Order: sequence, then C-alpha cells, then structure tokens
Amino acid sequence: MLEILQKGGPLMGIILLCSVVTLGVFFERLLYLHRVSIRVGEFLEGLRLLIQRNHLAEALQECVTISGPVARVLQAALQKPDSSRTELKEITTDAGLLELPKLERNLSVLSMLAYITPLIGLLGTVLGLLDAFLAITSHGGYATTADIAKGVFESLITTAAGLAVAIPAFLAYSYLSSRVNDLIHDMERAGIEIVQLLIDRQLTLRKLD
Repeated sequence: MLEILQKGGPLMGIILLCSVVTLGVFFERLLYLHRVSIRVGEFLEGLRLLIQRNHLAEALQECVTISGPVARVLQAALQKPDSSRTELKEITTDAGLLELPKLERNLSVLSMLAYITPLIGLLGTVLGLLDAFLAITSHGGYATTADIAKGVFESLITTAAGLAVAIPAFLAYSYLSSRVNDLIHDMERAGIEIVQLLIDRQLTLRKLD
C-alpha cells in the first residue's frame, strides 16, 4: 500500500491528509450530535407535568441538567415564564439561532473536502499524463513502455484516491446534515410546545385569581 501511495506522486500526500481530516471531523461531529440528542417527546412530557403543577424551578433545573440545544431552548423560555406569547416565541427563536453555529460547526469542511479531493485527483491525472508525454518527447517519440506506464499509473492512482476520499466525505456530510436537521426540527417542536405550556399555565393562574 505504501509503495502504491509513493507511486501516486506528490499529490497523494495532500489526498491522504484530506482523508485524515475527513475522518477526524466526521467522528468528532458524530460524537457531539449523539451527546446532545435527547428524546424530545419524553422530555417534554416530563416538563408538562411539572409546569402544570407550577413547579417551574424544577422544570428549569431539568433543562439545566440536560445538555444540548433542545434543553437550552426550553431553558431560555422557562427563565421568563410570565412573558407574552410573542415574547416567548422570540426568546425560543433567538435561543435556537444561537445553537445553529454549534450544530453546523465543521460541516462546511466536509463539504469542501468532498468537492476538492476529486479536483486534486484530477490534477494528479493531468500531471501524470504530462509525465507520460514528456517521457515520449524526451526520447524522440520512442519512449519505453515503462516510462509511459509510470505516468499513466500516477494519473490513475491519484484519480482513484481522490474519489475514494470524496465519496465517503460526501456521504458523511449528507448523514451529519440530516442529523443536524433532525435536531433543528426538535428545537422548533420544543419551542412551540414550551410556549403553549407556559401560556396555558398563565391562563390557569388567571382563572384561579
């Protein structure tokens, strides 16, 4: 394998670096998204019971204890439970927007690598073919098969290596993007439901007064 990489030319080092970065970003994001994901339905049901009993301090503490973007959106609303519906919507929306950069961090790196590594492979292809043509011209049009094969082999190996990195990078980007979209949907759902729960609580308290 090392011999093949060496025969691929100087661009193989760049492609290898791209593969290492791709793996690093993918596993870092995968672990992060797994860590911040929660079962939104179950969590909201627990908060519903606490809010209906007017145990707002306990509900807030639950959100503080659970890390993640969904919990922080809920926490933002619970810190101002007596606000109007419009204000609560703005609070949850702003909290969700603050979480987006954290969720999407480094995804652009994967997208870039998915696009750039085939281009690096293509550049290696061009350079390899140039070597083959130079070998022909330097021998007056009578280059040996070995001289031509060296350039052609270099062009093929860099192309294959570029695609071998680009395809997994694109798949990783697509998968992680879908996970991020799921979390965004969870934040939106949590924001809508917590606003309604707090408004229902306000209405209940007014009736009791």
